[in-house]
Amino acid sequence: MSRKRVVVLAGPTGSGESTFTNELVLAYPQFTRAVSATTRTPRPGEQEGRDYYFFSKEQFFEHVQDGSIPEHVFVRDRDAHYGTYLPDLEAKLSSEKTVIVNTDVHGARFFKQSYRATTIFIKPKSMITLYNRLVRRDPTIQKDEVIKRLLQASQEIIESDKEYDHIVFNDDGEFDDTVTAIIRILRTEGYAV
Repeated sequence: MSRKRVVVLAGPTGSGESTFTNELVLAYPQFTRAVSATTRTPRPGEQEGRDYYFFSKEQFFEHVQDGSIPEHVFVRDRDAHYGTYLPDLEAKLSSEKTVIVNTDVHGARFFKQSYRATTIFIKPKSMITLYNRLVRRDPTIQKDEVIKRLLQASQEIIESDKEYDHIVFNDDGEFDDTVTAIIRILRTEGYAV
């Protein structure tokens, strides 16, 4: 059986999945990050093909129709669609890299079924930790936005136990322990780490 080449690293907003992905990509040259497609507008400093592939809604759904975006989700509070961009994923897989995907539960199911991906959910130890991270990350965030994100996060956390292969806890001050736990899982699951 060939080695596993896709891993899903997921978690609610503020859980650190992007930070852990970046750490793995920096530490292990055989890892790379999948770049998703979206219909939202770029934020300052974001680059096409590095952060996201930015499409209009019309372009996005043309790619859905032609199969270039095989799975996608609409995030209502951001009024934007997000999805897997197959040309990016296939190019990275053909370069013999192991691809880390940051996605939601729907994407995790897709990658598990289509790519034998191991799915890892990064869970905060408490909602207070998540609240503090959201406010620290964006001090101007509105209270109703924080509540909305915490409600969404709590739903994702509830689903995580039955949807993901592994759960890893991440609390403030435990970055190294969390990275070590993720690497241990990857080695156990047969990834080249």
